[in-house]
Amino acid sequence: MAVSSLSLSWVSSTNYNKLNLPHYNEFPRATTASLFLCNNITCSADSASNEEGHCRRRQLILGVGALTTSLLNASSLFAEEIPQNYKAFVDFSDGYSYYYPSDWRDFDFRAHDSAFKDRFLQLQNVRVRFLPTEKEDIHDLGPLEEVVSNVVRKKYAAPNQIAEIFDMQERSIDGKNYYTFEYQLTSPNFSTISFSTIAIGNGRYYTLIVGANERRWRRVRDKLKVVADSFRMLDI
Repeated sequence: MAVSSLSLSWVSSTNYNKLNLPHYNEFPRATTASLFLCNNITCSADSASNEEGHCRRRQLILGVGALTTSLLNASSLFAEEIPQNYKAFVDFSDGYSYYYPSDWRDFDFRAHDSAFKDRFLQLQNVRVRFLPTEKEDIHDLGPLEEVVSNVVRKKYAAPNQIAEIFDMQERSIDGKNYYTFEYQLTSPNFSTISFSTIAIGNGRYYTLIVGANERRWRRVRDKLKVVADSFRMLDI
């Protein structure tokens, strides 16, 4: 996703607002009240008529005075926290946010709400999806080891893949609980290693997966761990 300053995605007041915020060093410095920002505005069709989330883009010039309250809040929220060489994706309507490498671009990943990938390496990407649930917390699914084993071996792995789990972590941030784990899926012809963060809130079961080809994992592991650990649920 090419971003010159701030990127705001919306449908309407009845749908969702998504923000794509750059590192704080990239925020323009206002010198007068009449300063204008160049933004990428993504207009998505209603999910009921476009479940794949395809969207069309157009360039608009917005005055600072016309920025929404959500945009201002997000700028304040992330301006001092976004790591160098990362950007923040924020979805206020669906209630989540995360960081991704600033040189990645957005793409459509089937049945996912948002996704970004390396410009040259297709398997190096992050994607987020969510499903409705009556559960209220990730702990309602069971203890960490049991849940992760079931998710990786029964949900993530295809019948022809061998699954191996390397690490599991449980975190609690602002009263919200997250399970993050590292795992490998090996197929007859290739192997990938990924981090996944799962959480429950807002009546949704959220899943973030960020991974790469096994051959590149050692070089990018720490970089992708930042993405996995950055996932947050927002109150909606």
